[in-house]
Amino acid sequence: MNNESEVNPPEENASGQTEALEQAFCEQLMACLDECARGRRGLFSSVELLEEGDENAWPEAERLRELALAMQGVLAQLETQNALCDEFLDLCSMHGESHPGERKLARAFLERIERGEVGQQQTGKNLPW
Repeated sequence: MNNESEVNPPEENASGQTEALEQAFCEQLMACLDECARGRRGLFSSVELLEEGDENAWPEAERLRELALAMQGVLAQLETQNALCDEFLDLCSMHGESHPGERKLARAFLERIERGEVGQQQTGKNLPW
């Protein structure tokens, strides 16, 4: 009787699990980016929403940020990374006067994803943020 752990080494099982995690993250990110691009606030940070009260809370966005942090940690242990996750977390860390606003940021990030530019080195002049 062969079970999966006998057939596949632990590295392959971990790889399959991380692929599923990355796919779930990507699907949730795309859904949240679309909603944010249409005007919903709170994808990249919940700080602004805390001032306005709970009626504007976006639990899916909060879970997405938590998933991204957890996924980044798991991938780091496997000595790999996910460019989409890394760039999303970079955008979540933006604050200050030069912040372009979430709606614009979401649109620009969606466009970069569609063009396949995520994970590529960009010069500061080409980035909208």
